[in-house]
Amino acid sequence: MNLRRDLPASLVVFLVAVPLSLGIAFASGAPIIAGLIGAVVGGIVTGLLAGSPLQVSGPAAGLTVVVAGLVQQFGWETMCLITACAGVVQLLLGWFKVARGALIIAPSVVHGMLAGIGISIALAQIHVVLGGSPQSSPVVNLLGIPKQLGLVNTQAAILGFLTIAILIVWKKLKAPALKAIPGPLVAVVIGTVVSIVMKMDVKRVDMPETFELTKLAPPAHWGPFITAVLTVAIIASIESLLCAVATDKLHSGVRSNLDKELRAQGAGNLVSGLLGGLPITGVIVRSSANIIAGGASRWSAIFHGVWILLFALFLGGLIESIPLAVLAGLLVHVGINLVNLHHIKELTKHNEILIYWVTVLGVTCVNLLAGVGIGLGLSVFFLLRRLSNTDVQMEQREGKWHVKIGGTLTFASVPRLNGELSSIPPGHNVDIDLAVDFIDHAAFEALHGWRENHEKTGGHVDIDETHEEWYKPAKDGTPRRGKSLPTTAK
Repeated sequence: MNLRRDLPASLVVFLVAVPLSLGIAFASGAPIIAGLIGAVVGGIVTGLLAGSPLQVSGPAAGLTVVVAGLVQQFGWETMCLITACAGVVQLLLGWFKVARGALIIAPSVVHGMLAGIGISIALAQIHVVLGGSPQSSPVVNLLGIPKQLGLVNTQAAILGFLTIAILIVWKKLKAPALKAIPGPLVAVVIGTVVSIVMKMDVKRVDMPETFELTKLAPPAHWGPFITAVLTVAIIASIESLLCAVATDKLHSGVRSNLDKELRAQGAGNLVSGLLGGLPITGVIVRSSANIIAGGASRWSAIFHGVWILLFALFLGGLIESIPLAVLAGLLVHVGINLVNLHHIKELTKHNEILIYWVTVLGVTCVNLLAGVGIGLGLSVFFLLRRLSNTDVQMEQREGKWHVKIGGTLTFASVPRLNGELSSIPPGHNVDIDLAVDFIDHAAFEALHGWRENHEKTGGHVDIDETHEEWYKPAKDGTPRRGKSLPTTAK
């Protein structure tokens, strides 16, 4: 613990976390207090057990669309049970040390998922900014904007767009003293003060008079319930682990223990669900604010949870003065920022932009699971295409066939390789130049099998002697599997 650094950092993260937690609860269709409960648990419980010391956890925008859909489908009491059960799943995943496996998902799918969620949030909350209510899906929300513009509530729109404008301007400020103050806090405070001074008649946050534990309700049908549990657990785990990796890049201190972090996230979601809070994940906005403010250990996250708890207990009345349009403006800005232009540029350079946009369209036009599934399927398809990127050139000269095989020779290349080699007439002599950078066992077996069969027809097959030692089986008959081959032939 380093109180000189952790205490000031915890106050900064507290000021960032409160408005975001309230906004995410509002967008999720959950009780407003659920956002604060999730933030407190994410700070204290997950912070105490964290495997990523400088990561700060709490309700995250990445789960907003999922939670909103599940609340509509199951109701809030069952949603809390889903959160608790998802925490148990995360505990088991961390216990079995599978955290690293989540990182194999293509970044294009992850960024596409977050962008799709961001677009969905922005399209829903722009209706609230205009004084209306969000509809059932992003497509319906998009098509309903012209109608909502005709029914606009001027006062709500002023507050919402004022909030967005403040967030945009605050992000561009260069004065260190001003940038030290969290933009979301400034926007919410100014928007609330304007609404009070101007005596605006707008909807405001409704807080319960007393805190009561949410009674967990079992589902009517267990199949959809189990699917919901796994969905929350997987998405929350992936988001938390990616956030932990990103957080490590922002500091030079202790690196993250991902399995331990996954168990900490599971414990946090178990407790949050039992107490009636939102699902939690690692949140990059809070984590980066923590590091920039000088946080030195897990205690900055823990203290921020304590401050939120004290705020909810003794200053909860202030929350009820916040207009819903202000929170909606904050969420529109958060949603738009989930569409990261830097990621789009990087994915374009690496020829993965198609996967990104397909995932975005799937998430916004169908649903989150379908979008991620389509993105994963497309990424696997492109992976197989890359693995089958084999160049086979053949020509006949002076009665002999000359074959040059280049690129990567793997199981995915076997159908094409067999097809090309099978076109060589039986009994002809063949020279094969293996100018490949890699050959796996399946490709070796296919090439070796074709060679044996062709030589039985009376032909003779020569492998370029530079590669012969790689191609031939070892003395004990074991093929040389998965070895890199020279890229040029003598």
